[in-house]
Amino acid sequence: MNRRMIAYILGAILLTESVFMLLPLIAAAVYQESTGFWFLWTLLGAALVGGAMMLVSRPGNKTIYTKEGLVAVSLGWIELSLVGALPFTLSGEIPSYLDAVFEIISGFTTTGSSILPNVEELSRCMLFWRSFSHWLGGMGVLVFMLAILHLEGGQGIHLLRAESPGPSVAKMVPRMTDSSKILYSIYLALTILQIILYRIGGMPLFDSLCNTFGTAGTGGFAIKADSFNSYTAYEQTVTTVFMLLFGVNFSIYFFLLRRKFDLVYKNTELRWYLAIFFSAVTLITINVAPMFPSVGNAIHHVAFSVSSVMTTTGYCTANFDTWPEFSRVILIFLMIIGACAGSTGGGIKVSRLAILFKSAHAELHRLAHPNTIKVITMDGKPVSRELVAQVRSYFLVYTIVALGSILLVSLDGYDASTTISAVMATYNNIGPGLGMVGPIGNFSAFSALSKIVLSLDMLLGRLELYPMLILALPGTWKRR
Repeated sequence: MNRRMIAYILGAILLTESVFMLLPLIAAAVYQESTGFWFLWTLLGAALVGGAMMLVSRPGNKTIYTKEGLVAVSLGWIELSLVGALPFTLSGEIPSYLDAVFEIISGFTTTGSSILPNVEELSRCMLFWRSFSHWLGGMGVLVFMLAILHLEGGQGIHLLRAESPGPSVAKMVPRMTDSSKILYSIYLALTILQIILYRIGGMPLFDSLCNTFGTAGTGGFAIKADSFNSYTAYEQTVTTVFMLLFGVNFSIYFFLLRRKFDLVYKNTELRWYLAIFFSAVTLITINVAPMFPSVGNAIHHVAFSVSSVMTTTGYCTANFDTWPEFSRVILIFLMIIGACAGSTGGGIKVSRLAILFKSAHAELHRLAHPNTIKVITMDGKPVSRELVAQVRSYFLVYTIVALGSILLVSLDGYDASTTISAVMATYNNIGPGLGMVGPIGNFSAFSALSKIVLSLDMLLGRLELYPMLILALPGTWKRR
């Protein structure tokens, strides 16, 4: 294992985080908040430690492989969260460091689950950092670093694959740094467009920035106690559309820019994604229509909720925990499915669901017609048996971790709806669940053990299991 290179990357992550902490420091200066000084002390400490790590561990060989990529990404996200939580606790705005770590992990992993009973009590600079953590974690801090950090032999693909959600990640262009720049350029362009549309609708600049960060990262940290309920119908509609857009695989936008419309049209995951969205909106609207003043109003709020849950954003305009059981069950299914691979959304991903269904259909076809061969295809291309096996393995491990987490959180003694949805909401990086952790609830009542389990679930869900699980394998740390 290239330990020096891992330490070098961890140092670079600290330096990157220290630079980004300048933004909430600027917000504190604008709003004249003394609590902003804690960002100054934290960023100075992070910069000194990060710079020292990079200087001391500067590797002669910068080549990394899959194992180093997985370890660097998982340790990097843990490091990012432990340091990012410091301003909350040092300022006294979140006195418990464990609660602060839970909150910032929820931010960086774009989950949106919160331990805060009233978010509006936070200062503006803390609200800004909390929301900006979504934007930074949405595309991934390692993806940002790849755009500026040169790795020999194009080995940065191992970092990208470890951090990017989905069953497979490929380069958009031959050079890895160019792929990273393209991803962040698309991400930044969509972010700026949403801010402009918010401002056109009259939303204050601070609200526009924070709400866009939460939407872009599909994180959902709200800056108001009622989430999006008090915003206008126009602002809610803009949010609905952009939550859907950020839940799409970013390679789709690259294809559109290159005018490769045939690749967009053939994209199986995109078709499934849109089909699931519109089907869920239709079914839930029929079910909840009597609860709203008009059908149009019902469609508006249902579309927002489905977009929010399916992309694992977590904003809300209506308390869907009060909806009929049929609608609530559909929303739970959407929580598990999630958004597209290669997006900022969580869940098991639509592409995995499509492969699992196609695999099951092929197996049934084989049983009915033993002498024929059914080829599984995605985007008009055959899917290898290796990829199908990887998806099945991932789903098995996903289920085992979910069941273990539910068992541990159940020790708190809360009802099944609260316990199961709390795990699903954090594990799939959604934010709100049902019961005590519904759209108007929070996670403050859980024990320290449950908060640790749920925090790990958020990291496991964001990094898609394997980068975190590999840390627990003794063989990972043996010297070769």
